Amino acid sequence: MDASAGTTLELERGKVGSLPGGAAWIEGAVVPIEEARIPITDTGFSRSDLTYDVVGVWKGAFFRLEEHLDRFERGCGLLRLQLPYSRDELAAILHELVRVTGLREAYVDVICTRGTPPPGSRDPRTFRNRFYAYVIPYVWLLPWDQRDEGMDAVIARTTERISPRAVDPTVKNFHWGDLTKGLYEAYDRGARFPLLLNAEGHVTEGPGYNVFGLVDGRLLTPVGGVLQGITRRTVLDLAEREGIGFDVREVTEAELWQAAELFATSTAGGVMAITSLDGKPVGDGRPGPVTTRLRDLYWAAHEGPEWTTPVDYSE
Repeated sequence: MDASAGTTLELERGKVGSLPGGAAWIEGAVVPIEEARIPITDTGFSRSDLTYDVVGVWKGAFFRLEEHLDRFERGCGLLRLQLPYSRDELAAILHELVRVTGLREAYVDVICTRGTPPPGSRDPRTFRNRFYAYVIPYVWLLPWDQRDEGMDAVIARTTERISPRAVDPTVKNFHWGDLTKGLYEAYDRGARFPLLLNAEGHVTEGPGYNVFGLVDGRLLTPVGGVLQGITRRTVLDLAEREGIGFDVREVTEAELWQAAELFATSTAGGVMAITSLDGKPVGDGRPGPVTTRLRDLYWAAHEGPEWTTPVDYSE
């Protein structure tokens, strides 16, 4: 995608690398990340009334930018939020934010909030929706130097994933009450990564990551109550290409215990092996061959043209 095609937004280009710590788009201008602010009356803050998305930049290129923007625009539509910029303008803003930071590996966040209400109004139809974005150095959910150690997961016992009838998990959101409670449950049990079940006892996801299991030679990943992750989709695309069978369906807790391999997926870290579950090793306690293969293929895909959009770092 040409980030300038069809763009009416006038962007003042900053100096490449002038904001290496990060940059944000606030009220139509690029600002240093440490100066980024939103109004305290913005209902994105006061009511978590928003949607957002996160796309990674790796070796100077966005990964699956179009799919991330598709999901972001879909979420805005489902929440009846009006983006103030066109698709090309959104892309141009993100390219400029990355360019001005000079970062080759970056974490790029886009947010659309319900915004601020007119004085005395509580009618969301009267609010002015707002768009924000920011770029910071790449964020690792599981640090790269711990990739072979893997994730220590637990199945949350006292925390239930919120029903999709209440909050649509396919719309990326900040309704993290259940997920944060799950994190503290994991910490209290000596682990870091909870997996939440729904009211029916089926596996859903963790705080910011989808989950996969390898059972009887086939990958399983939950179909309901989860974000349709772009990294999750990439793993399914790669599995299909490599002839690895998979099923997207309801997954039971018992199937997690039967799994020869478990792993999680997220933009913040890619494919991450889960090597222990409730304190017991998964398989031999190391990343399994299918997990390792998909992890390597995932990062290799970041260097090909199929799913990447290079950033123009020129002056």
